[in-house]
Amino acid sequence: MSSDHWDWPFFDDAHRKLAASLDDWATEQVQHDTGIDIDDRCRRLVRALGDAGWLRHTVAGTTFGGSHDRIDTRALCLAREILARHDALADFAFAMQGLGSGAISLAGTEEQKRRYLPRVATGAAIAAFALSETDAGSDAAALSCAARADGDGFVIDGEKTWISNGGIADFYVVFARTGEGEGARGISAFIVDADSPGLHIAERIEVIAPHPLARLSFEGCRVPATRRLGSAGGGFAIAMRTLDVFRTSVAAAAVGFARRAMAEALARATSRHMFGGVLADFQLTRAELARMATTIDASALLTYRAAWQRDQGRPVTREAAMAKMAATEGAQRVIDAAVQMWGALGVVRDRPVERLYRDIRALRIYEGATEVQQLIIARELLRDAGRDTAS
Repeated sequence: MSSDHWDWPFFDDAHRKLAASLDDWATEQVQHDTGIDIDDRCRRLVRALGDAGWLRHTVAGTTFGGSHDRIDTRALCLAREILARHDALADFAFAMQGLGSGAISLAGTEEQKRRYLPRVATGAAIAAFALSETDAGSDAAALSCAARADGDGFVIDGEKTWISNGGIADFYVVFARTGEGEGARGISAFIVDADSPGLHIAERIEVIAPHPLARLSFEGCRVPATRRLGSAGGGFAIAMRTLDVFRTSVAAAAVGFARRAMAEALARATSRHMFGGVLADFQLTRAELARMATTIDASALLTYRAAWQRDQGRPVTREAAMAKMAATEGAQRVIDAAVQMWGALGVVRDRPVERLYRDIRALRIYEGATEVQQLIIARELLRDAGRDTAS
C-alpha cells in the first residue's frame, strides 16, 4: 500500500509513526474470519485492540487511559482509515469504542471518566451510543424516549433503535427527553449500564454488513442522578459535539475502504488476461483507474483538512460534513468500479470487493445521511453569507 499521504503537512512525525505501526499490527493480527460469530469476533477485536494500546486513541485524558488530553482527530482518522482497509469489523470495533464513550470524554465528571474511560481504553468494557429512534434518525431532536426525575435518580422509558454494539455493550450513553424545553432544548444524556433493571435487548437487527446491532427497550429503567452527563437539557449539544468529532472519522473509514478497492482493482486490471493483453491495456480501464485515484485523493484531502482543523480548535461543522459526504459517496463509486473490473467474481459472496460493496453502503446513511450533510453545508454557507433564515 502506498503511504505517500502520510507525508502530507496535516500530520506530524507522531502521526506517521502511529500509522506505520498500526498498519504493521493489522497486517499480522487482523484477518477476516467468517467462521466466528459476529458478536464473539467483535469482542475479540475490542480486546485485541485494547491489549495492543490502539484504543487509547479513542478516549480523552491521559489520566483516564487516553493517548492525549483531548482526542487527536487526525490520529483517530488515520487509525480508522488503516483498519477499514484491512477489515470493516476491526474498524467498527475501534470506532464504536470512541463514539460510545465520546460523550463521557467531552462532558463527563471526574468520577464518570474514572469509572468508564480506562476500561474503554483497555478493551475491558464495550461502549455504545444510543441516540437514534424509529422516528428520530436524521431528525435526532425528535426523539421520544423520556427520562423523569424520581427521588435520587431518573427513570427512563422508551426505545432506541439502530444501536451499534447493541447486545454486547457493557454500557450505553442514552439520550432521553427530560422536558426542560421544546425540541433539542429538552434532552439530557445518561450513562446506563447494560445490566440495569428495565433495560432490555428488544431485537437484534441484521444488516448487509454484519455487526452487532439492536433495538433497545427501556421499561422503568432507573439510573442514579450521578449517571447524568452534563447539565439538564444539555444532552443534544453533547450528542452533536460527539458526532462532530466522529463524523470526520467516518469519512476516514470510507477512504480506507476505497483504498482497499483501488488495490483490488489494480491487481485485477494488471492480471486479468483478455483479447491478447490484460484489462489494464484498455483505455476505458485506464480512465476509470484515473477517476478512482482522483476521487480517493480528493476525499482524503477533505477528510484530513477537517481533522486538522478540529485539532487546531477551529470550527469544523461544515468541513466535517463536506468530508463525510464526499468520502462516502466517492468510496461507493470507487468500490462499484472495482466490482465491475472483477466481473462475475466481484459479486461472489465474501470476495474482498463484494464485502466492500456491502460495507460502504451503510456509511452513506449513519452519523448523518448524505442528504443531511448537504443541508448542514448549505446552512453553514448561508449563515456565513448572512442569509440563513432557517436557524
